[in-house]
Amino acid sequence: MTLTHKPFVFARHAQSTFNADYLIGGFTDSPLSEKGIQQAQQAAPILSVIEWSAVITSTLQRTQQTALHAVPEQAIVPYEQLKERNWGDLEGCPIEQQLAYEITPPNGESWQDFETRVISTLNTILSEHDWPLIIAHSGVYRVLNNVINGTPYCPKIGNVTPISFVPSQDENGWTITPFKGKIS
Repeated sequence: MTLTHKPFVFARHAQSTFNADYLIGGFTDSPLSEKGIQQAQQAAPILSVIEWSAVITSTLQRTQQTALHAVPEQAIVPYEQLKERNWGDLEGCPIEQQLAYEITPPNGESWQDFETRVISTLNTILSEHDWPLIIAHSGVYRVLNNVINGTPYCPKIGNVTPISFVPSQDENGWTITPFKGKIS
């Protein structure tokens, strides 16, 4: 699959209660921790200065709560298909039990199914909006890395660390940089 060549900013949600407890979250709808609320509020000076064409989240509360605190003046558009990967029987287990991405967890979602649903949804969003802010999950970021760079294995994205994705003539077709509060 390929990703539609239109610019957007991606941010992972703030710390959830499952993140704080080092548990596999996936489809589990864990809310933000107190630290997560602070992280989202601290991102507001960078993220809320722009009138985004859309603020997109998954339907999980950790992404929606992040958006409510980071871009409080803008409407949120949730997409069910942007939820984190379904880790099946591993949901709620210690993070050390997480499997390699290529392995389908028991009663969970395969990497291919996850990637297909995420890229299809991102392409729909990008066809409808110019410069959206997408607040989702680390798995969604790994899907982006896989489609652009050929591997889901990449440094973990920090909580509410906005990244700019801009189409380019580079080898991978994208310029990916930390977002500094301006769109060009």
